[in-house]
Amino acid sequence: MKILCIGEALIDMICTDKGRSLSEGNHFLKKPGGAPTNVAAAIAALGGTVELAAKVGNDPFGRQLIQVMQEFGVSTKWMIADENYFTTFAFVSLMEDGERDFVFNRGADGQLSREEVEGIDLDDISIIHFGSATGFLPGPLQAAYQGLLQKALQKNIFISFDPNYRHLLFPNDTQIFVDQSWNFLQACHFFKLSDEEAMLITGAVTVSDAADILLEKTNAVFTITLGKEGTLFGFKGKTTNIPSIPIKPVDTTGAGDAFVGAVLYQLSDKSLGEIQAMSQEHWSRIITNANKAGARTCEYLGAMEAFKHLNNQIFE
Repeated sequence: MKILCIGEALIDMICTDKGRSLSEGNHFLKKPGGAPTNVAAAIAALGGTVELAAKVGNDPFGRQLIQVMQEFGVSTKWMIADENYFTTFAFVSLMEDGERDFVFNRGADGQLSREEVEGIDLDDISIIHFGSATGFLPGPLQAAYQGLLQKALQKNIFISFDPNYRHLLFPNDTQIFVDQSWNFLQACHFFKLSDEEAMLITGAVTVSDAADILLEKTNAVFTITLGKEGTLFGFKGKTTNIPSIPIKPVDTTGAGDAFVGAVLYQLSDKSLGEIQAMSQEHWSRIITNANKAGARTCEYLGAMEAFKHLNNQIFE
């Protein structure tokens, strides 16, 4: 069975003058990116079967994104090249600790429409992953997200969600992000949040309190990634901490996407019923393996370059 990822495909322009702001940097490296695009590439690199639904411009950058996905083995049947919009760019600055900030120049990714998504045959799709906060911005992609979510629920397909919050997308009204995130959190079967996202969405002041709220208000298996402090894993009313993998980070871009891709890859050969019957021990092994995939990604510059070094031999 196949996994379907939906959301943005874009070009990351990474400032290689490490530790400098975007305004101070002079050297940039062009890399394919976008959270759902990264997740799809990670799944394919691990050996999974995956399709990507996204829109790019009919320009050299959009064609590069389609080519890179094909090279990873991702089906690009639902990657649409738009004649009227340029491929989306994200300018990225890397700080000394490997963390990053984004400036978006949005284009084609937001134009993927509900009508275009309606054409996707879901009969052989076992998992749908929604992985982009850009899907919560006004426009066609928002409607496409909502339409596909409803269709997945009707067809009883396993739903995965990662909001990928970016402050620059919601500078004046985070409540829009929070409200739409809850819609997905309460509908999905698995979700991944960062510690920042967990506290923002729940309104809690600590990760522990956020986890308690998520346990109460959702029925999903979930993880809250805590960097070097590990991954908080929520399952059937309880949380446990899965230790992280010690590394010296080069670039954390794509680490969370590799984590999600690794989780979904490990679930892809199972039916929804089989996944729902899995034990806490089984899930803990899956999360441990996902931590390994995320850690491996941090050791290389640029997510796509890192994914070339992913394979399922890193798992237990």
